[in-house]
Amino acid sequence: MADDYKYKRVLLKLSGEALAGDLGYGIDPKVVDDLAEQIGEIVHDGVQVAIVVGGGNIFRGLAGSAEGMDRAQADYIGMLATVMNALALQDAFERHGIFSRVQSAINMLQVSEPYIRRRAERHLEKGRVVILAAGTGNPYFTTDTTAALRACELDVDCLMKATKVDGVYDSDPMQNPDAVKYDEISYMDVLAKELHVMDATATSLCMDNDMPMIVFDLTKRGNIARALKGENVGTTVR
Repeated sequence: MADDYKYKRVLLKLSGEALAGDLGYGIDPKVVDDLAEQIGEIVHDGVQVAIVVGGGNIFRGLAGSAEGMDRAQADYIGMLATVMNALALQDAFERHGIFSRVQSAINMLQVSEPYIRRRAERHLEKGRVVILAAGTGNPYFTTDTTAALRACELDVDCLMKATKVDGVYDSDPMQNPDAVKYDEISYMDVLAKELHVMDATATSLCMDNDMPMIVFDLTKRGNIARALKGENVGTTVR
């Protein structure tokens, strides 16, 4: 039940790479199906869930720009990639009996609703998962910044940043076996120590609006529910 959860309305930030699973590119149906199952459990318990999804499994604007593409054009292509991921997530949710809505910051009326804050809030109140696609609709803004912005707009209790590691470390744990994990850290320390949890714009936005964030390992099944119940999962940034 919802009373078992510390956070009742949350925004989950999913990277595009998370949807690729072991494939490394594109969308792995098994990963998406498993995600839908985990999120479905907390939605059935009464938790309101919004999701911001990236597009790095299909196209990265920065990578395109580095190869000589116009940066704004490359970012728009990346935004379209996030819409594909959002539709794949919606399909998985519907197959698990979870009502959902895709809202896009770029108008695509045949496949999604336009992003309207009050409509998104109403969907959440009705128990629908709201999948937010196409970033902010503007080039030069990452989907991390989108997640921070939408979390503040939708007045969620917590922003959840899904990663492949179990929290925030003082250095890259993949390269440094002696890296130290933080159970809790301030946004100011994240910026000062250049820990790159999210980009600086997203971090500052969360800090200015007192938005707590949990950075956790998505690959460990059940972590989403455990983190929302207030268990010591990952790193809490305040």
